[in-house]
Amino acid sequence: MRGVPITSLAARYDHILFDLDGCVWVGDEPTDGAVQAISALRMAGKGIAFVTNDTQLTIEEYVQKLWRLGFQASLEEVVTVGGALQYVLAERFGGGSAVVIGSDAVHGHVEAAGLRIVNQTAFASRADVVVVAFHPRFDYAELREATQAVLRGAFLIGSNRDATFPMPDGLWPGSGSILAAVETASGVAAVIVGKPEPVLVRTALDRLGPGRALMVGDRVDADLAAAHAAGIDGAIVLTGASDRAQVEAALDPRPVAIAERIATLVLRDA
Repeated sequence: MRGVPITSLAARYDHILFDLDGCVWVGDEPTDGAVQAISALRMAGKGIAFVTNDTQLTIEEYVQKLWRLGFQASLEEVVTVGGALQYVLAERFGGGSAVVIGSDAVHGHVEAAGLRIVNQTAFASRADVVVVAFHPRFDYAELREATQAVLRGAFLIGSNRDATFPMPDGLWPGSGSILAAVETASGVAAVIVGKPEPVLVRTALDRLGPGRALMVGDRVDADLAAAHAAGIDGAIVLTGASDRAQVEAALDPRPVAIAERIATLVLRDA
């Protein structure tokens, strides 16, 4: 649409995909200018998707949070690693049993995939699969139970390897930190579903349809790498986990842009 004040970079693309934590918001606050920037992209006719490694909420809860913080969003526009986990588990382990380290939302995805959760039962050590994601109440008992199951042959699957995620008071340990504990104790490397694997990005692209796409995130090791793996361009904003030195050191792939925040990437006058 003519007259919408977006940058020449943003104008090149038909679709823009955004990471959530550290990019669209930090904690419970939108990043500076993000609401206005994403609104301008919609006015310019760009397709929008939100692609997250975060497993703390359901898809419906992410949509509710986006609206609460001032963003428009539909269920189809939000692609979560929880949904991807559900799909993989249903396809490979439906009808089986699982030990789950994760939020209530992750437990819900595992159950929706047709698995029986056997945490804190006599069957835990003989589970078919161990699912590891972030949740703030992770403790030694969970680590012990997951380790014993993996050592006895359970398949180990993780949501992502993000070591940290940004919060207003700094970086907090993320899913990758919890997964590292299980991998270290068991000696088994997990299969990962979320970014930097391309599954989430490709799912979003399938929903958006044909056109040139850009992935915008705050992590070189997850967002930029996932964009590259999915065959699209990536840009990094400095409102989250990766600082400028880390981004500038990225060689393969290189971002098409480094911006202080979404607004400076998207809005001409920001």
